[in-house]
Amino acid sequence: MALTTLPAEALPSRPVALPLGAVELYGLDGHGRVVDLGKEGASIQRTPPARLPDDPLAPTGDPDELRLLVVGAPDDLPGALALSSIAPGGSVIDSLSGLPLASFACPAEVARSGRVCGVSLPVRTVADDIDRIHPLVRERSIKAELGGGLFVRSAETASAGATTARVPIAGPRRTEIGALGPLRVGLRVHLVRLRRGGPAPIGGDDDEAVASARAEVERAGSLWASCGVGFDLAQTPIHVVDPPPPWMISLGCDVGLPASGGTVAFRADGRPVEVAVPPGTSARGAARLVASRIEKLGLKPRVSDNAVIGPAVGASSDVLVRRADGTPAVLTPPARGPVTDDATLGVCLGSVDLEDGLQHFTDVDAIAGTVEERTLVKAFDDGDPATVEVIVVPSFAGGSRIGESFIFADGGAIRNVVLEDRGGFRADRASFTLAHEVGHVLLDQPGHPDDYGTDTPTRLMDADAANPTAFGPRRLALEECDRALRQSGPGAPSGILRPWKPGAP
Repeated sequence: MALTTLPAEALPSRPVALPLGAVELYGLDGHGRVVDLGKEGASIQRTPPARLPDDPLAPTGDPDELRLLVVGAPDDLPGALALSSIAPGGSVIDSLSGLPLASFACPAEVARSGRVCGVSLPVRTVADDIDRIHPLVRERSIKAELGGGLFVRSAETASAGATTARVPIAGPRRTEIGALGPLRVGLRVHLVRLRRGGPAPIGGDDDEAVASARAEVERAGSLWASCGVGFDLAQTPIHVVDPPPPWMISLGCDVGLPASGGTVAFRADGRPVEVAVPPGTSARGAARLVASRIEKLGLKPRVSDNAVIGPAVGASSDVLVRRADGTPAVLTPPARGPVTDDATLGVCLGSVDLEDGLQHFTDVDAIAGTVEERTLVKAFDDGDPATVEVIVVPSFAGGSRIGESFIFADGGAIRNVVLEDRGGFRADRASFTLAHEVGHVLLDQPGHPDDYGTDTPTRLMDADAANPTAFGPRRLALEECDRALRQSGPGAPSGILRPWKPGAP
């Protein structure tokens, strides 16, 4: 007997079972537990494809799988189901037809006199085609998006387009802190040209660069959806920008030695600046003396104090100089002589020269970044720790990395910032560079699971895996989903993740 139809708007918001005409629809998870489909829904797959056990109806232990359980009178049960995956905006993403139902002993929670149960093979809701078409699972996989839904129909009524039930796509159903998501993170993407007016760091022109960046954000978001975290692509500004001029002067540079006594001299927009620094003055104190002198020129200086790096005596401080209209000023050496004649206080005019690659941090100065990184990043930082700044450069110096991140927990002046070069874009789905680096920010954790535990190349946060197949670095462990919410969710100091109601902007 065919299932009668029910309009989607007539479905209760949090039902124990979704009505399918004359029958009811439940779910079973990988441990055989009944899933409240209206409340918990389906979650994006976090494990690699795997064969079903010899008994295909036996529990698999997969935390994200969802068997569809149909309960009703014997004559009312369909022989198969058809699924459609719908994006949050309403467009159709994918479909899975002819999903057969097998006879199944009804769980105690749904058993009633005279009713029988039919159950499907475990359905995998997956992020992309790599998972979708793998031979081990393609007959029971369907692409889906966080905040969207699975529309379930009987196979007999599928051709008529009759909707019978909607299963929401959310985050993991069961964790130590409950069901996760949907949550969203805001990004701002800056594509930095090789030089002022020069080529974009990726793509053949600016339009191609923006399109490539948009695709990279979309790929990253598809993986983090398995933790219930979405990237708001429609609200993500992506701009091609020039590298900043030398607009920053760093007092203490890296090692932060105090002054022996001397003079700091440079030019700001061509006007000379000279500041006497008394003996014993800290780098932070010297920065404030310099800022005070710059302010008298009608410019707008801001002191940015850095964290103390490993080999340093004290902290360095950067003075960021803008004009009254907000544009960066240009700082240059004095007409004659050095920038400082102080024997111990280091003074550096920050500049960004991407022709030879961006000078990147090492383990000892990761908490603050190099002078060149600080000159670049602080030019685009909006000052909002709840926004993740993504800065794309042509290359890193030395060619030893393709991405890096600055996290909130380090307590540095640069927080919640990701850097990626064109090599990261070339790596594409072999490394998921942006998703990995954003992972450091969301987890608020600098290390990798294989730094201190078992090497698992399928995990997104693996340090060195590169594999474009379904067994590459694309999986997030449940404990990582938990940690992301604890460290970056609502109520956390950074508050990067914010609640999201699907359908809302």
